[in-house]
Amino acid sequence: MLSENLVMLRNARGYSQEEIAEKIGISRQAYAKWESGATVPDIEKCACLAETYGVTVDSLLKTERADGLGAIPPAPAGKNIWGTVTVNERGQIVIPKAARDKFALTSGKRLVVLSDESGIALIPAERFEENMKRMMELAVMKADAE
Repeated sequence: MLSENLVMLRNARGYSQEEIAEKIGISRQAYAKWESGATVPDIEKCACLAETYGVTVDSLLKTERADGLGAIPPAPAGKNIWGTVTVNERGQIVIPKAARDKFALTSGKRLVVLSDESGIALIPAERFEENMKRMMELAVMKADAE
């Protein structure tokens, strides 16, 4: 798990083993052993690795898998990869249980559907509406100041 994540994260960010080893204060050989699974870092080095890669220690230690993709790299800190869903014939999807639990998505909960060229995002309507209200208030204050 850890070894797979270290390889994926390093390659995704374009670092060499030597560059990462230097950033966390170890030898390239020691880092290579972590990537091969021959040894594992202590908790302090795990914290350094997580900070270097911009992920949590927890996500660094777990390997996530997605249907059709296999192992996927840990998501950046504060972000989540919930897996994949399949759109049914009526255009519906089932949001993974862990995501429903995290965001308290229960029957009747309103979501705003947003998108850009790369995909779709779902945001709780209350949060979206609060943010829009705050942006409108700031716009009014800025207009009044001019």
